Amino acid sequence: MSVRSLFPTPLYSGALGNDALLAELEDSCLMLAQEDRAGRAWSKAHTYRGYTSYASLNDLPQRDPAFADLQKALGRHVAAFADAAGFDLAGRKLKLDSLWVNVMKPGGTHSGHIHPHSAVSGTLYVAVPPGAGAIRFEDPRLPLLMAAPARREEANPFVYVEPEPGTVLLWESWLRHEVVAGNAKEDRISISFNYR
Repeated sequence: MSVRSLFPTPLYSGALGNDALLAELEDSCLMLAQEDRAGRAWSKAHTYRGYTSYASLNDLPQRDPAFADLQKALGRHVAAFADAAGFDLAGRKLKLDSLWVNVMKPGGTHSGHIHPHSAVSGTLYVAVPPGAGAIRFEDPRLPLLMAAPARREEANPFVYVEPEPGTVLLWESWLRHEVVAGNAKEDRISISFNYR
């Protein structure tokens, strides 16, 4: 008898490996959270607990050299992930499509979602205070499990990842994920992005 797993769902975890850049990015994120009125207004209107530049700024690598340096560093991670995921890009490279800042206040959450029109999505964790909310990934088969019995812990349809500052996580954009509420006393700062 044999049992094999079909259709794995890859999740890439790497380290940015540049503490100086991470510090620059933290300063830049906090500056944007103070100065980006449109982003603050969008966050308030959409009950985002904190600040995001998701709907207000789409030129961060051109606006700030730290984000341009981040774009270069992410390219290497994304190429490694694409190879590990078995993508056949026919000699082409995935291209950064969007990149945005998230400064989440204590207790903040981001409900389950996917990133349409992208191939690879990810997040760089800039500041992760103790007790910050984890990112939760959902088994893509979950809506199809219908009458399946409950699962043991090691086969749970949800995977929680508690990253550290400098962690780069990458996944295919169709993978549903969310940020769960934490009990941190300080802001959680991250930079999310999409590649197409």
